[in-house]
Amino acid sequence: PNRMQFSSNKLRKWFRLIHRDVSMVFAGTLIVYAVSGIYMNHRQTVDPTYTVEVSELETGRRWTDKNAVTDADVTQLLATIGQEDNYAKHYFPQPGQLKIFLKGGSSVVVDMNTGKAVYEKLEKRIIVGNMVRLHYNPSRAWTLFADSFAVALVVIILTGIFMMPSRTIVTGRTIWELIAGIAIPVLFIVM
Repeated sequence: PNRMQFSSNKLRKWFRLIHRDVSMVFAGTLIVYAVSGIYMNHRQTVDPTYTVEVSELETGRRWTDKNAVTDADVTQLLATIGQEDNYAKHYFPQPGQLKIFLKGGSSVVVDMNTGKAVYEKLEKRIIVGNMVRLHYNPSRAWTLFADSFAVALVVIILTGIFMMPSRTIVTGRTIWELIAGIAIPVLFIVM
């Protein structure tokens, strides 16, 4: 019995060391996936890649015909919002409406009859946007790293379970926590 207890204590010690070391190596990755995962879960209400700011403008210009709109007119209009250097192209999606595209995804929609415009300014979320990009496996190297992260999560879970004395796993709340942790995703899978 003494030898068996020594052996299981030694094994649990190794599980603790593996659990700790693997957890530390992948702690940053876990935070990246957790934060970006929250954004992705709510992407219908919050764009994880861009912030969007909408403002109304009065251009002071009116056009009766789309043929009267010149590139110089568009550039002059964009100068009022400091975006003249970001002009990409423009077109007329419907009669009396001018839509101007800017580099980076922003746009201005002008009512040619009234001169009123709506400026939709997009700005890239540098940190969160790049975190979210990792969910789409942007490179072969990242895919290999993400696969190793997935294997590491299994190692972390198993070493976390088996580093405890077996009586702790079977009795008390630990077994119920483990069952709940398995049952919740299974329920969502089968529902």
